[in-house]
Amino acid sequence: MKILLTGALLALISFTAKAQEMKIEQMANDNALIRIAPNAKSKYILLPIEEKAPEAAMKVICNNMQQRTLYIRLALTKVDYYVPFELSEYQGKNLVLQTHLNIDRSNGRGAKSEICWENIKLSDTFDTANKEKFRPEFHHTPVYAWMNDPNGMFYLNGEWHLYYQYGPYGSMWNNMTWGHSVTRDLIHWEHRPSAIFPDAHGSIFSGSCVVDHENTAGFGKDAVIALYTSAGDVQSQSLAYSLDGGNTFTKYDGNPILTSDIPDFRDPNMFWNEDIKAWNLILACGQEMRLYSSPNLIDWTEESRFGQGLGNHEGVWECPDLMKLPVEGTNESKWVLICNINPGGPAGGSATQYFVGDFDGHKFTVDNTSRYLNGNALWQDYGMDHYATVSFSNAPEGRHTMIAWMSNWLYANDVPTMQFRSANSITREPYLYKVGNELFMGSRPSPEYDNSSLDKVLKVKGNTTVTLSNDEGEEFIITYDQKAMTLTCDRSKSGITNFNQHFASKPVVAPVHKKLTQLRVFVDNSSVEVFGNNGEVCLTNLVFPKSKFNHISVK
Repeated sequence: MKILLTGALLALISFTAKAQEMKIEQMANDNALIRIAPNAKSKYILLPIEEKAPEAAMKVICNNMQQRTLYIRLALTKVDYYVPFELSEYQGKNLVLQTHLNIDRSNGRGAKSEICWENIKLSDTFDTANKEKFRPEFHHTPVYAWMNDPNGMFYLNGEWHLYYQYGPYGSMWNNMTWGHSVTRDLIHWEHRPSAIFPDAHGSIFSGSCVVDHENTAGFGKDAVIALYTSAGDVQSQSLAYSLDGGNTFTKYDGNPILTSDIPDFRDPNMFWNEDIKAWNLILACGQEMRLYSSPNLIDWTEESRFGQGLGNHEGVWECPDLMKLPVEGTNESKWVLICNINPGGPAGGSATQYFVGDFDGHKFTVDNTSRYLNGNALWQDYGMDHYATVSFSNAPEGRHTMIAWMSNWLYANDVPTMQFRSANSITREPYLYKVGNELFMGSRPSPEYDNSSLDKVLKVKGNTTVTLSNDEGEEFIITYDQKAMTLTCDRSKSGITNFNQHFASKPVVAPVHKKLTQLRVFVDNSSVEVFGNNGEVCLTNLVFPKSKFNHISVK
């Protein structure tokens, strides 16, 4: 005998089964237990998020042992969107999510009235279809949730690996994990599972990866070695290694491998230095950079410190890089030290400064110290939205390919998207060029973009104004003043700007060191990247127009 079940009956059976898999128990003082049965078959718990709600603390407890704590803005009055918590690793185990809402109850509102409890649900799927009109078409973004600094990038076997600061439980900063994406052409990205997760030492902050071709660390030839900041009660440096090309990592048993007595101690960036036949490491330490050497990526010796009295110190120094670059038109090379800073940027908020000099594997010394005195700085990009710039290691053909987080800490949590927050810039190739006796760093778009039809190349003859606009009358204006030797971007009428007072408070201005003859402009759904003379001067800015900029005029 066959029994035919209607769709409604099947749905009822499925709902009943899932109801038996999960139970929510209200407790005193805004606490609740979300119990997941050991026999639960669902792939996800979908957690309802309200961005304006305060952060709730959610302890993940498996078989009576606390695994970690999530900080999540559970919906109180409305659901803005859902985020998934994956259950696969907990099947067959007793899982409890102990949740504390941390809400002021002086108005008499009861804990049971919050809508999160009735909207938490189990599911076998999570919808990642794009729901955002501002999601870029050719810039890297996370599939959902929060992203900031690029981390641990390297090239291996035809693939460029990008890890990034990822907050999987909402589109505002927290719960830092290393997300992971790869590309073969620097334009189209494949998303892979997150790679490194928080542990007892803390959240996973920024760091770097190298390919250990000679097995100096002892984990295997061509192992991918990651150094990252463990951010708990203090900040320290930890190591993990991958034997499958960077898809999964095993944490080193001896973590942390590097500690300090200062609070801001983070963002390790390591590289092989052929000049000394050893590894070097540059680390951001409050208002300076510290330089280390190592034979094996585990045991590090401090060599020197750099930064006192030089460059901009209006904010914390972060996300360093150190590389040797050719001087165009000469046979010379010079070292460049990258120092991201927040705040203190030329347009306000976060930005990337750099120093030109020499490095002998032990000490970095700037050329022409006077350029960097009294807070003076050289900036890689003068726009509002180009930060945490670092390079891929092991890049082919000796390339130094860089990528940045395309946002600004002044308003990063406020931009008008919800399914995801933040994108990365297009990748760029840094180089040095000379003006008189001074060296400056340029950043041209990577050669992969040269025949991509993603950019507009415009000739410049004297004073020039370029206006990008749409049918709604919104506009983004680029102005070159040949006499003043400045390049300016104005987004005050570019679309949605009122979500934060800092977003369009004033035009951003870059100095031009050589007469401009060309502008190269990349326009995506929520960004405009401007390159003068193919990268001698750069300005990157977010925009949020009602519709795409489909007109361009040049005067």
